[in-house]
Parts: sequence; C-alpha cells; structure tokens
Amino acid sequence: MVKVITYGTYDLLHYGHIKLLERAKALGDYLIVGVTADDFDKTRGKINVQQSLMERIEAVRATGLADKIIVEEYEGQKIDDIRRYDVDIFTVGSDWAGKFDYLNEYCKVVYLPRTEGISSSEVRSEQCKLRMGIVGKAAFRTKFVAESKYVNGVDVIGVCASQKSEEPEFDGMFYTENYDELLEKVDAVYIVSKPEKHYIDTKKALLAGKHVLCESPIALKEADCEELYSIAEEHGLVLMDAIKTAYSTAYERLVLLAKSGKIGKVVSVDAVCTSLRDGISIAGTDLTQKWNSMCGWAPAALLPVFQILGTGYRKKVITTKFLDEAANMDAFTKIDFTYDDAVASIKVAKAAKSEGELIVTGTKGYIYVPAPWWKTDYFEVRYENAEDNQRFFYQLDGEGIRYEIVAFAKSIEVKKPMNYVEKTVSKSIAKIIESFNDRTDMIVI
Repeated sequence: MVKVITYGTYDLLHYGHIKLLERAKALGDYLIVGVTADDFDKTRGKINVQQSLMERIEAVRATGLADKIIVEEYEGQKIDDIRRYDVDIFTVGSDWAGKFDYLNEYCKVVYLPRTEGISSSEVRSEQCKLRMGIVGKAAFRTKFVAESKYVNGVDVIGVCASQKSEEPEFDGMFYTENYDELLEKVDAVYIVSKPEKHYIDTKKALLAGKHVLCESPIALKEADCEELYSIAEEHGLVLMDAIKTAYSTAYERLVLLAKSGKIGKVVSVDAVCTSLRDGISIAGTDLTQKWNSMCGWAPAALLPVFQILGTGYRKKVITTKFLDEAANMDAFTKIDFTYDDAVASIKVAKAAKSEGELIVTGTKGYIYVPAPWWKTDYFEVRYENAEDNQRFFYQLDGEGIRYEIVAFAKSIEVKKPMNYVEKTVSKSIAKIIESFNDRTDMIVI
C-alpha cells in the first residue's frame, strides 16, 4: 500500500483545495491530510484564518478524500509524521516547489500543479473588503499601515493629519486635514489622535456610521466610554479598544494559566511599563502636545490587572510625580489596588526608567514575564522546586498589531465582538484615567 501525506490550512475550502486533494489521492492508496493548528498558522504568517480548526477539519472530512486527518502543531512535525505513519510520498502544491526537498531523505517528494485563478487569500479578500482611514499620531500611523498589509481584505486608503508622512507605506493614499472628508470615503477608522480628542473623534465616526478601532483609552471619562459603546451598539457598529498586547498569543496564554490555577490562587499582579524614548523634559518641550505617562502606558499596564483579578477592586491609591502639573504631564505614576483577597500595582513613566516586567504571584508559584513584557512572546512559570519550572514561547509578529486588525475586521464581518479587551476593562481604564485627571485618590510627590 502506497501512503501519501499532504498538509494545508484549508481555510474556506474551495475548488482549488479539492482538486489538489484529488491529485494527492491519485498518487497512492491511502491519503493522510494534515490540517494546521491555529497557533501554528500564526507562526507561519497566516493570521486571518476565517474558520476554526474544527470547521476546517470537518470541511476536509466532508470531501471524502482523506483516509486519515491529523493536526499539524509544530515545526518539524512533517518528519515525525512521515516516520510515524510510514509514508511513501509527501506532496504539496507547486507554489512550494523546492521548499520541502529536504524531505527526500525520508520519502518521495511530489509538487502538484495548483488550480489557477483561485486561492484562500483571494476568497478572504473578496469576502471582506474594508476601507480604513487613520487619524492621528505619525509614529502609530506608520506601524499600523505596515501591519495592515499582512491582513487580507483590509485596505488603508486615507489619513487625516496636519502633516503628510513620506514613508513608502503611505504611497497612493489620500491626505486631508478635514475629518469629515476622511469619514466620507472609508468604512472604518483607526483613531490615534491626542487622548483628549478620542471621545469626540470616536463619537463623530460612529454617528457617521463608521466602525472604530481606537487606541486606549477610548475616552477620558467612564461615562463617556459607556456612551460610545451604547452608540456603537445602537447603530450596529464595531467599537474596539486598541491594546495590542491583548492579541499576543503568549499574553493570552499566561492570563489563561493564571486564571486556571496553574500557580494556585493569584494574590498579586505587578506590571511595569516605562520608556524614555519620547525624551520628555520640561526644557524646550511643548508638553501639551505629548501623551502623558498615564495615557501612554496605563492601559497596557492595567490590562493584566483587570483581566486576571477583575475590575471589582475595593480601593486604589495613585501616587504621582509630575513634570508639569498644569500640562497634566506625569514623569512617573504608581497605582496600588486592593481587592478582597489580592493586591495589584502598576508603575508607568515617560521620564523615569525601571525594569519593564510583569509578575503574577500565586500560592503555588508565579508567572514571570521579562521586559518588555507588553511585547510578550515568552514567559516562565516558576515554582519552589526549580525542576518543575516551565518555559513558554509563542512567536509574536508586528507587536500584536496585525492580530488586532484581524480581530477588528472579523468583528465587522461576522457582526459580533471578536475583541480581546472586554468592555468592562475599557470602561475601568477610562475610570482610572478620569480619577488621575480629577486628582482623586491621589498623592502627589
């Protein structure tokens, strides 16, 4: 009996997939089909797969061509599978020609001609053509545009800004200083304007019938944040709080492990986010044009606190050192939270430096994420007995921005929230920013 094996994502299974499977089946007597797992797809750059693993497996099974279906979960698995199942022929489409020649050492490698004129990427693009515009800060704009190019069906076509960006990523886009003009030409906007403008920019977009992805905080007051979500729901629109850390696979896993009891009962969450890259100082700087430490870093630092311990804290104390209190520019801020059975703290700074790590303390062990933890691709679970320690690594491309864009586009397509930042967390972040601005529960040093 001649055994044949092939692999693929098989997202939105189409005629081209079926023809390839038929050709693979004709090479032997027994066909094994490997369907790639969601996490493995991410490591290979396939970030906007539309269907779940089980949906894709069922689609392959429904063709009746596979004698056995397996899941591909890690790099190097092909060699293991060829040996395990005593495979005679490995085959994939001709667009991979030469890529798998190394497998000739283990079996025969055959590259099959693909069906011209159809691909999953094209199907996804046709299903979701989203015209996006950007309003706001140049540094954020450049990253967003660069990462959006990895997402099928998302096209950033325009920017509302006072100054045109000359980076090649912006070639072919229109520029305007008129927000209304931008809103007329797009389906959705990414808002990264000054935090003081987030509320009005978001509200205007929603009332114009546009979906909104807004850098956190969405608003500087809890009531304003609640109002924006209500408008979005009333008009059937997607409003997402953009915190790219939430879309890191490693970060998602550590939150799940912490909440699952892997380290026992969580008693403390401590997060630090600092950076001197803005070069903020009083001399020669218009501080009113800068994001302060709280708006720049607190949303990311608060994320693990609220997602692991919840938003129902009993007490908070904000301790701040200002560079210029009139400009509301804090050099350094520390917030301490007290829960019924746990505590938490965050440190954020734009004019001070510390180790940017995240530590989740439990009754049986702790989770340690090295700096910069907000770009999480690696973390450790540590115990009293070091032999029990575990290390976890998940590839992170684009700092999580491209995964965030995928979730935003998917939410619009399926007409339901696919975001990883819950509304309660968004509103609690706004509440903390509001407390900082009102100087409540604050000690100034």
